[in-house]
Amino acid sequence: MSSLRSTMSNDHSKSTFDEHRWVINIRKTLEEELEEDGEFAVSIFSVPKLLMASDPDSYVPQQVAIGPYHYWRPELYEMQRYKIAAAKRFQKRLQSCKLESLVDQLTNLEQRVRACYHKFLDFNGETLVWMMAVDALFLLEFLQVFAMQEGAKVQRVSSSMSHLVDYAGKKSAHNAILRDIVMLENQIPLFVLRKMLEFKFSSLEAADDTLILMFIGLFKEISPFKMMEEFPNIRVSESVHLLDFLYDVIVPKLEQQPDTIENEVQQEEEQKEGNEEGSADSSHVKQFFNELWKLLSKLNKGPVKLMKKVTVSKPLKVFAQLPWKIVSNLPGLKLLKQPVEHFFFSQEKGDEKGESGSSSSKSLMNKPPSVEEITIPSVTDLLNCGIRFVPTTGSISNISFDAKTRTFYLPTIGLDVNTEVFLRNLVAYEASVASGPLVITRYTELMNGIIDSEEDAKILREKGIILNHLKSDKEVANLWNGMSKSLRVSRVPQLDKVIEDVNKYHNGRMKVKLWKFMKNYVFSSWQFLTFLAAICLLLLMALQAFCSVYTCTRFFQSALNSTD
Repeated sequence: MSSLRSTMSNDHSKSTFDEHRWVINIRKTLEEELEEDGEFAVSIFSVPKLLMASDPDSYVPQQVAIGPYHYWRPELYEMQRYKIAAAKRFQKRLQSCKLESLVDQLTNLEQRVRACYHKFLDFNGETLVWMMAVDALFLLEFLQVFAMQEGAKVQRVSSSMSHLVDYAGKKSAHNAILRDIVMLENQIPLFVLRKMLEFKFSSLEAADDTLILMFIGLFKEISPFKMMEEFPNIRVSESVHLLDFLYDVIVPKLEQQPDTIENEVQQEEEQKEGNEEGSADSSHVKQFFNELWKLLSKLNKGPVKLMKKVTVSKPLKVFAQLPWKIVSNLPGLKLLKQPVEHFFFSQEKGDEKGESGSSSSKSLMNKPPSVEEITIPSVTDLLNCGIRFVPTTGSISNISFDAKTRTFYLPTIGLDVNTEVFLRNLVAYEASVASGPLVITRYTELMNGIIDSEEDAKILREKGIILNHLKSDKEVANLWNGMSKSLRVSRVPQLDKVIEDVNKYHNGRMKVKLWKFMKNYVFSSWQFLTFLAAICLLLLMALQAFCSVYTCTRFFQSALNSTD
């Protein structure tokens, strides 16, 4: 074993490029006849640099290397003896056959294995095939712990791996291996595992049934969605590797809609918006003066009667008919443009958006969401607005918001030492595998948005939405806030609708609108404060002018005497 280790270490230390070997590999690859191009799509990617830099320990295996990406790392080579031991036990159970016969069959799949990896594998064919065989046998033996027989886990664990798993399966080495085998860069093609079990059971159906039991048991162990009652019917043959299977259990595959329909709807909406843009501003001003006139028309006495005569004069009629853009740019009114629009027209714009939301939702699928569409208030803010949080049994598909009952439904999620690694690698795989909606990414953004502090995490824990197996609520908040890195943002219709409804209800509350108005146009606006100061100055100047003509002291003295 020591000689093997030194040989591998020396080979790994060589940095020279073998041009002759590279040319041989290229010729061999081009001469191979692939059966179907779609069958050999890349499925095992390298973690994007942006995600890797945020938390390397969540993407780089710490205990065991599965597959070629981290195989030659010296700190992981200690597990090689457990891999060899697993291969020996598998060979003993074969009796008449030898493992070399299985490796010979895998040799025919060499090019298919290479095609699954995003990186170029600079190994000869024999090395790659033996690597796949040994790693697959070790992985299958480890997954036996999670296989289910008549609803109960298998308690029989091989003696060579007894130090990795105790009776409850909770030792640190066991958790470390759990985290390693779900990492994106630590995957091997699933057809290799199927081939191993097919060789053992002499039946591909039996191999698939065994793999399903193993994978579902593993999902129940490592998935944060502990309360899922029903699992989607996923065929092992449709998954490309273990992480892909786990992802499909959480996020069922969605049917793709034609892009042509979306583009046509988008063009129609843009034309409609362009035609209505010119008349929208003037209608707002007319509506404002109409509402003001209704209030004044009920009063017919005193100075109000005089005001009514003034308001029906021709100059003011012309003024009311001017477009809002022209009126707001007049001297003295330009300063009040934003506050007036915010208070009188914001709700109407929101209603118009809600009316056209059903028709324009498809056209927005090709556009990334804006910051306002991603932002959502924290748990504490939503709770203060009367929103209730209720846990549900299920996964991301069960997230919803009922505006009538003010109820926010969130799936129960259990957080432990394995959760962050599992979620981060799901996000990395989701971002790498396709250009579709990033469901897991959007879910982490949602949780990151509503959990801003330790108090938010505590509220969700008390409501039964978070099952905290970490040390404190602060670690829960740090977990979600640390997962803010993502490669891109995309629209997920279900989650987008929930975020939109929650924001609409929250922003529609009067105290929220009043606070935002004061914050935006009073506390944070030097222009508004300057306007108020100018008004106060004019009032003081008017008072001074009045007192210069009339003796104000006489009025003040008479007022004081009357109070005495």
